[in-house]
Amino acid sequence: MENLNTALLLMVVGMATVFAILLIVIYLGKGLIALVNKYAPEEVSSAKPAASGPAAIPANVMAAISAAVTVVTQGKGKVAKVEKI
Repeated sequence: MENLNTALLLMVVGMATVFAILLIVIYLGKGLIALVNKYAPEEVSSAKPAASGPAAIPANVMAAISAAVTVVTQGKGKVAKVEKI
């Protein structure tokens, strides 16, 4: 019976130790994030000038996309806008 008590005590101590260390890691991580955000804020990048406009998508490609959406959604879907990325 003493071996069982020792085993349970070791298990509880081990689990408590792991829990405590994980809490320390979490709060150190949060502190590091706050510190970095305070002293090294993210640089604001200027917006890139847009090109003359998006290139037109050919009619056959638009028809293929619409047909694929219709098949996949069983006629319930509708293509509202298509942009080239």
